Amino acid sequence: MISSILLAAGMSTRMGQPKALLDWGGEPLICYQIRQLQEAGVDEVVVVLGYRADDIHRKLHGLTYRSVLNPVYQLGRAGSLRAGAKAVSPEASAIVLLNVDQPRPADLIRSVIEGHTSADSATRPVHGDRHGHPVVVAGRLRGELLAATEDERGLRGVMEAHVNEIVDVPSDERCLLDLNTPDEYEAALAALAGDS
Repeated sequence: MISSILLAAGMSTRMGQPKALLDWGGEPLICYQIRQLQEAGVDEVVVVLGYRADDIHRKLHGLTYRSVLNPVYQLGRAGSLRAGAKAVSPEASAIVLLNVDQPRPADLIRSVIEGHTSADSATRPVHGDRHGHPVVVAGRLRGELLAATEDERGLRGVMEAHVNEIVDVPSDERCLLDLNTPDEYEAALAALAGDS
């Protein structure tokens, strides 16, 4: 079983509006992300909400997912990671981790999942000399995700503890896309329009 944690609890301070609700190809970005994860072969999507959770939740009507609330979302991403890890199935052989502000099409997500084997602790896409997202971690690391803290750098700390057991999957520049500011969003929209 392949699970996923979609982190969408942040306050989107630099963007000035909830990134989960940004329009992406005619639908809210979070809806796009859920569908792409499922099309990539993920069996279970756990969405972690926090800031403006009710507004976001209302946009998810008709989609198959499970949501969990991070009540301390303002303290950083590690709390959302822990909330998501608690909610995913203990039976998961792999867990796909993705932030809502990192639009990823199904083919890219699928390539990382397919590059992950049971022997790997984690698998991530790489473009040039830069590591991207999503990251796929072995289900056996769920306990470490549950124990992640801001002091120990959250997911980065978990990855660093297994640095010799990480597989890099060659990818393209899409694995690096991150929507933090209005300018980055506008540039990404223009590129999206050019691709369609």
